[in-house]
Amino acid sequence: MPRIVGRDEEISTLKRLLESKNSEFLALYGRRRIGKTYLIRQFFRGTGAVFFNVTGSKEGALKEQLTHFVQKIGEVFYDGAVLTTPKNWSEAFKVLTKAVDIQPKKKKIVLFFDEIPWMATPKSRLLQSLDYYWNQYWSNDSRIKLIICGSSASWIIHKVINNRGGLHNRITRRMHLEPFTLLETKLFLQSVGVKLDHQQILMLYMVTGGIPHYLADLEAGLSAAQLVEKLAFTKNGILLDEFKNLFASLFHHAEDYIQIIRAIASRRYGIGKNELLSMLGSSAMGGGGAKRLEELEETGFIMGFMPYQHKRRGICYRVVDEYTLFYLKWIEPIQNALQKKSLEEGYWLSLQSAPEWHNWLGYAFEAVCYKHIACIRKALAISPGAIADSWRYVPRKDSEERGAQVDLLFDRRDDAITLCEIKYTDKPFVLSKGDAEVLQRKLEVFKERTGTRKQLFLALISANGLKKNFYTEELIQGLVTLDDFFKKN
Repeated sequence: MPRIVGRDEEISTLKRLLESKNSEFLALYGRRRIGKTYLIRQFFRGTGAVFFNVTGSKEGALKEQLTHFVQKIGEVFYDGAVLTTPKNWSEAFKVLTKAVDIQPKKKKIVLFFDEIPWMATPKSRLLQSLDYYWNQYWSNDSRIKLIICGSSASWIIHKVINNRGGLHNRITRRMHLEPFTLLETKLFLQSVGVKLDHQQILMLYMVTGGIPHYLADLEAGLSAAQLVEKLAFTKNGILLDEFKNLFASLFHHAEDYIQIIRAIASRRYGIGKNELLSMLGSSAMGGGGAKRLEELEETGFIMGFMPYQHKRRGICYRVVDEYTLFYLKWIEPIQNALQKKSLEEGYWLSLQSAPEWHNWLGYAFEAVCYKHIACIRKALAISPGAIADSWRYVPRKDSEERGAQVDLLFDRRDDAITLCEIKYTDKPFVLSKGDAEVLQRKLEVFKERTGTRKQLFLALISANGLKKNFYTEELIQGLVTLDDFFKKN
């Protein structure tokens, strides 16, 4: 089996699926460029299983989809014989079933339907036919391992996993392929010959979000800033025009989703659903607004959270996809064709010294932290039972009170709460007297406004560590550094 970098949990799942003595039905989903097809093809290559792989054609008509389907049947099962194109999916699955039946009884058979949402053209009744053939034939054949896959997570979840018809509860396994973690990104970069330290990898991660396809063709020997310039600020850079293509591939009416993303990204500390509705009105949120938010969360662009002790205000959302944050802040402003054509070498490097860049780094680092909460828990020796949350107090406009923001907190089961302050600096963070006063006031405001009687601990999440002094000894009871994000959980 070819080496697959990272994806340990997914590989373990696929091994169990292949070795199972029963038929299996796996639903695999994840965003565009995440590596779904690569994972499945690489894993099953060399396993000895019969591997039938057909991919849907985006915006292809029903006849085109069916033609491709039987063409693949001919290639895999009949030595390339040309088969007659069936009239519908029921006939196509009948042809596939006959092809499977003639295979050796001890031969594992993998049926991989890639980008199945594209195959399910309007009124094609693909799902109804899939329902029938799975229940009537394929589920009774222990050799068969059916894998359906799509970039549209919402389609896979709503149409298949949560199907209320014949496919209801038929899925035996589900797999949501997510972006690489920082550790997986490091391993992947090493596999393609790119060797960078943790700080440089973080810089790259805050632009690419750990999407394998964005990392696959990086040139060794360049710094993170030079690599970002090639990815996003050259005429043929993959990230320059990726944003709209990404949303168009995932969602119908992509502009509505982009409008929602823009609104959420405009609020650093998150935005409530009601405020979002007020901001956007019915144009983007009306009718299907709740579903669109759910789909954006399922595909990893946003994160929904219930602020600590603010259940009455309902759920809030914040953007956690690094590429989206980077695109909206740095790429979109130069999207004008004239500006794109005038991009010169060194454009991105020239922005690295701007105060705006350093401010943005703090915002982006927070998104990275939310994706690595398991690493933070481990570094602080906090049990998985502790609830991760955030908290914010905003006084009334006419009030003289001061507000307070807690980036991340853990409400623990041992009668304690750990409040985490997230800081990004390129050197060890120096806690000044002024910083200490702000943190002390934050603890006091939190205790007063929440009324908690639990023990409060203050931890610092600092990319490059902490310089110890009198104030750190007095206030900081836990420290998480960038190196902790690169450790195995």
